Amino acid sequence: MVLHKLSINKPIKLFVALITALLGGYLFQLIHIPIPWLLGPMIAVLLGSNVFKERYTWPTPIRDAGLIIVGYTIGLSMTATALHEMAIQLPSMLLMTLLLMLLCVSLAYFISKLSGMNFKTALLGSIPGGLTQMVILAEETESINLTIVTVLQVVRLMMIVVCVPLLVFSPIMGNQHTVEPLIQTVTTSTASWGALVPNIFIFAVISVSCALLGNKIKFPTAFLLGPAFSTAIIQLFGLHGPALPTMMINAAQIMIGIQVGLMLKPAQLNHKLQIISLAIGSSLVLLIGSFGLSFIFMQLHAISKSTALLSLAPGGMDQMGIIAHEINANLSVVVGYQLFRTFFIFFAVPPLLRMIFKYSASKEIIKNSPS
Repeated sequence: MVLHKLSINKPIKLFVALITALLGGYLFQLIHIPIPWLLGPMIAVLLGSNVFKERYTWPTPIRDAGLIIVGYTIGLSMTATALHEMAIQLPSMLLMTLLLMLLCVSLAYFISKLSGMNFKTALLGSIPGGLTQMVILAEETESINLTIVTVLQVVRLMMIVVCVPLLVFSPIMGNQHTVEPLIQTVTTSTASWGALVPNIFIFAVISVSCALLGNKIKFPTAFLLGPAFSTAIIQLFGLHGPALPTMMINAAQIMIGIQVGLMLKPAQLNHKLQIISLAIGSSLVLLIGSFGLSFIFMQLHAISKSTALLSLAPGGMDQMGIIAHEINANLSVVVGYQLFRTFFIFFAVPPLLRMIFKYSASKEIIKNSPS
């Protein structure tokens, strides 16, 4: 009898989570919040699951399916043309990205000292441009407060999306345009359902296989990076990967957002005002740091202030790209640098973080061991 009751309750809880997420996504889209179908479900399910405890459930395999879809879309952007453009300015891109990462590490160090949170949590919360991956990586890493990581990442995203357009269209940059239409999320290029056939079946089988294989060999964020790597490689061999319909991309974000919302535990967030204040402060410092780096960038290449700032701004490639288009900045440079940083964060940062964490753990063991 008890088992029968549980089997009925689980589908109901899953349905409640899905309905809550859809309402949250629709509301966020209505009020033009960035990435509404990720943040909307995440916030709605977070609130719902904390008000109505034990009424929500969301199986991890569904979240993993969403990650595979997102990974595939990332792989689509790694075309031969995009990689060639990045190769031309690779030294500058690498320098600027490393300087930005160094700023993030410094911010994480000061946040950890000021707040008392561990350095791992502060670092994963401070790295820009990878909300989904940083949250998934935080889930896979020991001694991480997932709620703090998510708060830091979401506050940074909101600050960048709002502040960068205001700065770009300010008298400092010499550009004039209405900002309101720009504070919206622009998804990757999409296609109709019919255009998916037949290539999507090949990409689907290989993406899922690489995700499962990566997970089996403990590859970091395997369900995201496995499909991204495999899709990019297949495209380099000449097979075209079809763009996904908007509905499928939104569905993938919902699958991930619900799981993240259920993992967040506000009760575990001590000193809430302090954490939010630090999140806002660090986001402002990161924006100012990006602004400063843009002047170095201008010395290396003959580009405008707006192009330099949009190339280095720690926001999403879609938002920065549409602003660049509106003000006639060098779109290829902006997208190239944003794309490079995205790839760097997705592919290079996880192993680097694991090395840093392992080194830090070994130092702690040596420090605490009896002499």
